[in-house]
Amino acid sequence: MTDVTGAPADVLHTLFHSDQGGHEQVVLCQDRASGLKAVIAIHSTALGPALGGTRFYPYASEEEAVADALNLSRGMSYKNAMAGLDHGGGKAVIIGDPEQIKTEELLLAYGRFVASLGGRYVTACDVGTYVADMDVVARECRWTTGRSPENGGAGDSSVLTAFGVFQGMRASAQHLWGDPSLRGRKVGIAGVGKVGHHLVEHLLADGAEVVITDVRAESVRRILDRHPSSAVTAVADTDALIRVEGLDIYAPCALGGALNDGSVPVLTAKIVCGAANNQLEHAGVEKDLADRGILYAPDYVVNAGGVIQVADELHGFDFERCRAKAAKIFDTTLAIFARAKEDGIPPAAAADRIAEHRMAEARRP
Repeated sequence: MTDVTGAPADVLHTLFHSDQGGHEQVVLCQDRASGLKAVIAIHSTALGPALGGTRFYPYASEEEAVADALNLSRGMSYKNAMAGLDHGGGKAVIIGDPEQIKTEELLLAYGRFVASLGGRYVTACDVGTYVADMDVVARECRWTTGRSPENGGAGDSSVLTAFGVFQGMRASAQHLWGDPSLRGRKVGIAGVGKVGHHLVEHLLADGAEVVITDVRAESVRRILDRHPSSAVTAVADTDALIRVEGLDIYAPCALGGALNDGSVPVLTAKIVCGAANNQLEHAGVEKDLADRGILYAPDYVVNAGGVIQVADELHGFDFERCRAKAAKIFDTTLAIFARAKEDGIPPAAAADRIAEHRMAEARRP
């Protein structure tokens, strides 16, 4: 079923009528010459220009791409609010396999679409896009972050994303076990790509035992070759990882929806803290985790290190300043757990309340 514009009616209902909607602006972009098909979603500019990355992914349908852009951009509003940034939430998705269709012409065309928004949306890297891609986009759009240092940027934002997730894990350990150290803890990481491989290094340095998996065999092999000791082991897939006996912490670091009706009942870990966005597949999963006694560190809180980094790039990047801000994710995570306990609600709901309060206050005249 479609509306008069030809857009799927369920997408428009989400945009205008559901709790997952409420977006200020959604832009559909097409450049036939380069093959670009993209969606730019601006959820909120209450705190400032919308900031969020560009995902390049082979979606099964245009409807799936729009839905992902809506979900991701909404998540960025909450992430930026909790990170204390003066930015609203936005996200873009480019439809297609980046290994097959990504070209300079396509990225330049995308940059022109972002530039046409006049600064309402500031872009950066996400799944399927890299620093080199942002350097190309920036040739057409000055509202581009995540560029290389050679081009005035901050470089790879996954470095501080991983650092922030590590701080979230430490806070979770402090809350649950009374000690932030992860020495002797068994941590399972699903996805050891851009962020996950940095997270492995932090965990090993802290004395943790790490179990990994990834859909790309080469990503797993890179970690095992770098750390041939028994401190790192690999399992076949995520389904096996979440069932690992004695797992203390589960870190979803790939795509969203990792916490769902199938995974939560069999999860052996006592803490979930990872870098992936939109880990809760649907409303109610956060309660299912709480009912099982599993502590969930809200994804958009602990994975905010990257957006802290790219936001700083707009003001003259300083790595140590950013690292200090990302280190505060430890305190923010603890504050969320305290609020959750005080209000008798899951941590995800507590984080939402705090973020929504900040955005509401910003909207007041």
